[in-house]
Amino acid sequence: MTRSPATTDLSDAHDGVVKHVDPIFHDYGGRPAFHGPITTLKLFEDNALVRSAVEGPGEGRVLVVDGGGSKRCALFGGNLAQLAAKNGWAGVVVYGCVRDRDELEAEAVGIKALGHHPRKSVKKGQGETDVPVTFAGVTLTPGEWLYADRDGIIISPHALT
Repeated sequence: MTRSPATTDLSDAHDGVVKHVDPIFHDYGGRPAFHGPITTLKLFEDNALVRSAVEGPGEGRVLVVDGGGSKRCALFGGNLAQLAAKNGWAGVVVYGCVRDRDELEAEAVGIKALGHHPRKSVKKGQGETDVPVTFAGVTLTPGEWLYADRDGIIISPHALT
């Protein structure tokens, strides 16, 4: 994977083009900076679609999971992080919680989430794939590009240099 450009530099160079995600996310993965085209999931307290997504080839994409902002259970954990890293996902952004923090840090994948929770989610397979999702002050559309690092997350309609 290529090195991710700094969000601060991209923000400065492409002001007016990029969208800035509200600074509400925490870093959990072993790769603090990541970028790639977006694939989305919209679900609530059910991570079966998350597993299905990361079991497939990531091809350098970023999985954006709109979990409705729930802090009552985790939607992503160590087993899924291992699959995401193995299958070539650049990163995962969860508008919800994660778990297995030590395991997440050990995997070479970027992970951002609202927080962490020990409780697992249900696994009914309910939700939507590849739909626009809105949270943290922005709408994220499949195919847009996400750039993330310790300074935040920005979204672009196309790849940036």
